[in-house]
Amino acid sequence: MGRGRVELKRIENKINRQVTFAKRRNGLLKKAYELSVLCDAEVALIIFSNRGKLYEFSSTSSMQKTLERYQRCSYGALETSQPSKETETSYQEYLKLKAKVDVLQRTHRNLLGEDLGELGTKELEQLEHQLDKTVRQIRSSKLQRLVKKMQEYSLGFICPYL
Repeated sequence: MGRGRVELKRIENKINRQVTFAKRRNGLLKKAYELSVLCDAEVALIIFSNRGKLYEFSSTSSMQKTLERYQRCSYGALETSQPSKETETSYQEYLKLKAKVDVLQRTHRNLLGEDLGELGTKELEQLEHQLDKTVRQIRSSKLQRLVKKMQEYSLGFICPYL
């Protein structure tokens, strides 16, 4: 009897997500090894965990050689078609924006108190300082609004015809 299909969506439970990641990572690394042995294929596999830890497999003696071969094949084809300057500029801008989005998403998760394990003491102190500053700004804004409402109320009470 076969297994049922697994619904592909993010696992919300952090522990279950980590266990699933470890099992599937090991399975993927095993499959990469088997493919390289059974089919005499040159295989390179790179995995980054959500905490930024690197896992890699290379069927050759050097991952660098496989990556260089990949770049020659992939970017060699691009060079023959000679992309326009506009396409290259757009792609560079895309890469910059993607990097900014990644940083903003990581910062957002950190501000929510998530993925703090990868931060050092200095980064945690900076985050704490930023959160303290934000809380002070929120409280100040709230206080200003309360004072303004109280002034409006007291003016209305003193001179109801204004």
